[in-house]
Amino acid sequence: MKITLLGASGGEVTGSAYLVETRQARLLVDFGLFQGGRKTEALNRLPIVCQPTRLDAVLVTHAHLDHTGRLPLLVRNGYTGPIFATSATADLARLILTDSARLQAQDAARLNRKRERAGLEPLAPLYEPGHVEQACGLMRPVPFHEPVAVAEGVTGCWVDAGHLLGSASIQLTVEEGDRRRVVVFSGDLGPPNRPIVQDAEPFEAADVVFLESTYGDRDHRPYDETIAEFAGIVKEAVDKRGKLLVPTFAVGRAQQMVYHLAVLFHQGTVPPFPVYLDSPMAIEASQIYRGHPGLLDEEMQAFRQQGVFPANPAYFKTSPTPADSMQLNDLEGPCLILAGSGMCTGGRILHHLKQNLWRETTHVLIVGYQSRGGLGRQLVDGLPKVKIHGETIAVRARIHTLGGFSAHAGQRDLLAWFGAMAGSKPQTVLVHGEDGPRQALATLLAERHGVRVQLPGLREELEF
Repeated sequence: MKITLLGASGGEVTGSAYLVETRQARLLVDFGLFQGGRKTEALNRLPIVCQPTRLDAVLVTHAHLDHTGRLPLLVRNGYTGPIFATSATADLARLILTDSARLQAQDAARLNRKRERAGLEPLAPLYEPGHVEQACGLMRPVPFHEPVAVAEGVTGCWVDAGHLLGSASIQLTVEEGDRRRVVVFSGDLGPPNRPIVQDAEPFEAADVVFLESTYGDRDHRPYDETIAEFAGIVKEAVDKRGKLLVPTFAVGRAQQMVYHLAVLFHQGTVPPFPVYLDSPMAIEASQIYRGHPGLLDEEMQAFRQQGVFPANPAYFKTSPTPADSMQLNDLEGPCLILAGSGMCTGGRILHHLKQNLWRETTHVLIVGYQSRGGLGRQLVDGLPKVKIHGETIAVRARIHTLGGFSAHAGQRDLLAWFGAMAGSKPQTVLVHGEDGPRQALATLLAERHGVRVQLPGLREELEF
């Protein structure tokens, strides 16, 4: 068996994709988009080794763009086989990929206007809405915990990864003659005891484990402390009638932030004030969350019974149209605006940052991972000036990094999840992490469990 790393390797944390080749089958596990600066995004092309017409199946861990974003590129190049994913993942992926195609069309149109003026040939977007529809039409919903035959000699089993609604870790069982090998792909693991979604479930044994290592070098701040800090920042901003800007991923993080604000209002911790969900995608994603109540955790179910959710429309308002979003520019505080994108690489949050970063009464809450080269990372790193839409903007706003909200497991959580399989001494491959976190986690895994740990590079082939 050979597995080729087509993304989220070599220190990259986006573009997750694995090409699995056995004697009888060829399949992909995830096929995500590379995100970040121009150099990173230039990787978003179809790898030669992929050969979509020769693929038997695609398996998806969860809906985030860095795990699904190149699926339409497969169908554009001839793929017609099944795409296996949980039902919630299929619903969310359609939403995320549709938005991705729209943004790519906008970017291509903007770039081609410049190319036309320069006398250059136009460039086509990576894929178009029709390719998204084709890809979504190939989705085959799978249940949790039940083995599914995905290709000749290969069975897949999905269990909850605790990262996002419908997110999963996948166990592949490969049978060739009298040989049987088990390969586990962690996907993105969530930390335990987070609201809305269930906790991540480990497997009991494996021959090979591909483990994410986004936060392999550190633990997140205790969640209750993060909520207390969040409440303190909100109170301060409200007292000074300031604006709070939260760059947020439309799927997962937006729902998490609305959840905490609604609970804080309900409990009287923070006096209610206007909260704007400035993202058509986040609005639709919230509807999808409500359509899968069986996947919600007990705490969320209890608050629903108390009438906390759906959130009070008197304070929680939506801004579905561009005109609605533009009206927020002139809005006086106190207010909080949730807008995409979560890494500040595009979307409406750029306009809000451009209008408000230079104001001392503005608070920017960074509540998710920020990739290298992006505006969000520049704000986290404390740059005094940044460029937005070609304009230099002074950063006078207060920038708060609340890593405790992360939907990724911290170092201790990763070790605990792996520990359930450690007795089987699996060959371990660390992915989806920058070099520092990967190396730190590799050292701990080798010391504690005596396992062989590999840190593969991009496009590296591993044979088992």
